[in-house]
Amino acid sequence: MLVRDLESSLLARFPRRDAEAWDHVGLSVGDPDAKVRGVLCSLDATLDSLHAACSLGCNVLLTHHPVYISAPDSFCPPSAERPSSSAVVYEAVRLGVSVISLHTNLDRSHEARASLPGLLGMEARSSLEYPSDPDATGLGSLCACDPITLGDLAVRLRDSFETAPTVWGDPKMTVSRPTFLGGSLGDFGELAVRAGADVVVTGEVGYHRAQDLSLRGMGVVALGHDRSEQPFCSILADACVSIGVPAEHVYVNPLPTQWWVPTQGDFA
Repeated sequence: MLVRDLESSLLARFPRRDAEAWDHVGLSVGDPDAKVRGVLCSLDATLDSLHAACSLGCNVLLTHHPVYISAPDSFCPPSAERPSSSAVVYEAVRLGVSVISLHTNLDRSHEARASLPGLLGMEARSSLEYPSDPDATGLGSLCACDPITLGDLAVRLRDSFETAPTVWGDPKMTVSRPTFLGGSLGDFGELAVRAGADVVVTGEVGYHRAQDLSLRGMGVVALGHDRSEQPFCSILADACVSIGVPAEHVYVNPLPTQWWVPTQGDFA
């Protein structure tokens, strides 16, 4: 299988038409005619993930987040004076690693819709973007579950996503209509309100949006942008195998510790 064949098959499964107009999906750097020797699936295209791909014998780095949205002015070795994407593209060319990304087109897929609630044993009824059309691709997941307190839901999310979430709302409030949206919530909180959700689980949310939703009676749980989307890497890996890349040559890059929260005694 060639890199161009892999890209074509992935985009047939997660079409460009489902991506936002501003997004940058597909092959960003690499030789379309190179034979695929292995694929590392990673949330982000970083120097570390490139080197991890090489160490595993992979010449394709398949990511959720694009290496860039707008191309940097230059592609040079690492420098604090340039965006990190400049060095990533430079290093990818030097190492012979092709970088393919599936971003908002993956976000709108049925696989992504099922992924996050599935970790809690919940089933998505429709997307948040198109709540009245369960068959349509769309962002987010609208679910229903047995009544549970916001506090207990937060604990389940903490354990399932292995993170310490930020929670807005009364921990004793009962919720039964959760909605999930990996990454940034943005303006989608209003869609959650209109869809009748009583708690929204997302990656990150601005202070004023979270406060407003909370004051209107909705619970808000922010897992961390990266934590909320790391499960999508398994979708990427499964897609590669189903396309025909041998399973023994497909890997998932563990999520690195990029940020942390100090606790008492950490620096004693």
